Amino acid sequence: METKKIRNIALLGHSGSGKTTLAETMLYEAGAISRRGTIAEKNTVSDFTNIEKERGNSIFSSLMHLNWRGNRINIIDTPGLDDLIGEVISAMKVADTAVMVLNAKSGVEVGTEILWEYANDFKTPLLFVVNQLDHENANYEETLAQAKERFGNNVIPFQYPLNPGSGFNTIVDALRMTMYVFPPEGGKPEKKPIPDSEMDRAQAMHNAIVEAAAENDEALMEKFFEAGTLTEEELAQGLTKGLANHDIFPVFCASAEKNMGSGRIMGFLNDIAPSPADREDAELTDGSRLKCDASDPNTTIFVYKTMSEPGVGNLSYFKVMAGTLKSGQELYNVDTNTTERFSQIYIANGKQREPQNILHAGDLGVTVKLKNTHTNNTLNTKGVKRKVKPIDFPAPRHRAAVVAPASSDVEKLAKALHAIHEEDPTLIVEVSKELKQTLLHGQGKLHFDIVKYRANKVYNIDFAFERPKIPYRETITKVANEQYRHKKQTGGAGQFAEVHMRIEPYYEDMPDPSDLTVREKHIEELPWGGTLAFYWCIVGGTIDSRFTNAVKKGILQKMEEGPLTGSNCRDVRVCIYDGKMHSVDSNDMAFMTAASKAFNNAFLKAGPQLMEPIYELTILCDNEVMGDVMSDLNTRRAIITGMDTEGHYQKITANVPLKELYEYSSALQSITQGKAKFTRKFKEYAQVPHDIQEKLVQEHQAAHATT
Repeated sequence: METKKIRNIALLGHSGSGKTTLAETMLYEAGAISRRGTIAEKNTVSDFTNIEKERGNSIFSSLMHLNWRGNRINIIDTPGLDDLIGEVISAMKVADTAVMVLNAKSGVEVGTEILWEYANDFKTPLLFVVNQLDHENANYEETLAQAKERFGNNVIPFQYPLNPGSGFNTIVDALRMTMYVFPPEGGKPEKKPIPDSEMDRAQAMHNAIVEAAAENDEALMEKFFEAGTLTEEELAQGLTKGLANHDIFPVFCASAEKNMGSGRIMGFLNDIAPSPADREDAELTDGSRLKCDASDPNTTIFVYKTMSEPGVGNLSYFKVMAGTLKSGQELYNVDTNTTERFSQIYIANGKQREPQNILHAGDLGVTVKLKNTHTNNTLNTKGVKRKVKPIDFPAPRHRAAVVAPASSDVEKLAKALHAIHEEDPTLIVEVSKELKQTLLHGQGKLHFDIVKYRANKVYNIDFAFERPKIPYRETITKVANEQYRHKKQTGGAGQFAEVHMRIEPYYEDMPDPSDLTVREKHIEELPWGGTLAFYWCIVGGTIDSRFTNAVKKGILQKMEEGPLTGSNCRDVRVCIYDGKMHSVDSNDMAFMTAASKAFNNAFLKAGPQLMEPIYELTILCDNEVMGDVMSDLNTRRAIITGMDTEGHYQKITANVPLKELYEYSSALQSITQGKAKFTRKFKEYAQVPHDIQEKLVQEHQAAHATT
């Protein structure tokens, strides 16, 4: 299919808005399928995986296509649940137009606004579809008003329902100045004149559309002023520009379930929505731009999604960014420095795939069994080093530890989690040496449930979740001096070392000690954060300088497993000012041991303080649930740092200990019935309250005593 004849559409919307049903209806109306499936019957084209059928929700983005009046419309149906935002963002990366589906009975929901922000970030042309107008509680006017209030006056209705509710069957189209009356079973409507009673409203809407179209082109604006209207061709030209520039966000009407309105939406996408060639050139990592041009002698493709399918293997979903891709062609992966052969290329309708000999720039396709290619990879004709700017996935908001069913399964579990991460970059797998746990970082509990399901069904490994440990830090609050003699005699050469040290809290630009002679100093940034300031202040050679590194190494070893709770130590200055050695029995091991013991004892005398990670939370919620959100934060030792408004939302910022954020995404969803969203980012380490510190120290000592 030629680039100009391709339309790449992402269906967006809050969970339950009807995206999957709309996609099914569009495929049916275009003749791509002979029978419409339903979510209840578990036979829709897009929700084809077992977990989607079990849950009755879209979990993964699904690629489909249909032919409409000589053009190909590629459709990516995306999940509406916030935990699955990675699937949405990857679809947005390759879509050229977004269709935001609104639920006429629920209006603009929190998920809608999250998706709107991403559409803005990608500068994706967008139109709204008010769906479920046949529901008895459908409220088109309220939904439209909310959309205008929250997304601006560029939200322009192109249609309105004449009789929303259980008897819905009529749409007034102000763009074409026609009324569509649908039969009871839906499908092709009867075109009728707009009744006199509706003419004033329809004409006013039409004039607003024409004026908005004219505003995007000076020549069109002049014609509009002269003639008072535009020709159909001029109107289409202006609307295409307005859509591309985010100056027009059209609103259409539908009942996807009753098959009413989808044909008109497809007609608009076909006639007005931009082709890949009409969009802004793709940004490359070197700052240059790549034109979507099939005549480019070099081929470039971008993999926006990978997935493992039982019995098939790895599926790689891609967009041809430039040139053409032919079956059997070899391309070079600039991310993994490997060559891949595209033995077969397909266009997809859910799990059904149709072989193709060639795909042109702008088209979306899928291939199988690429060995070293993953999401966000760019592949080119050999010798070409273009690299498409990768998808920027959101930071994790949820963490949990995973436990293999048996020690013999640890390696198998690690391989499964690594494979799932390659498919889903929003999942981060961390093997924490510090905490002695394997941690998952992701978007929420549902996200993790899906990971667990896939590990079991695809990779035949089960595992359990447990509460993750907290990466506490230990520091000191006052000065302490300590000395330690290590002496060991075992028949042959013995071990002897004596170390005298002073430890004190360290801060940046701290002056050198006035009562010690500093011979050497090292200010070292620690791998886990914070600083060790190590001062060698030996006068008179009581300890030979060749043992400097051994003493420092002994201190660092103890700092890796601190005296209080076994956590990493930070922000300490250690001054070695005296000691003793033996000409035969002193060696590196002896001084490492003496330094470690001296540091341990000094630390416990120096007002030891446990520090905990604090995260800055930003929560957006409806006013009606703000009190409940605040009450919950108070139970989590939160410090509220700000309250404001953002759009129609209440905005709360708070500093919350990481310990109190376990499964917070699920709790917030439950508290607000899904009417809230949040982000979090690490802020600082802060002192743990005394009572909690005492409890943690006792727990550590008890655990240590039993091992």
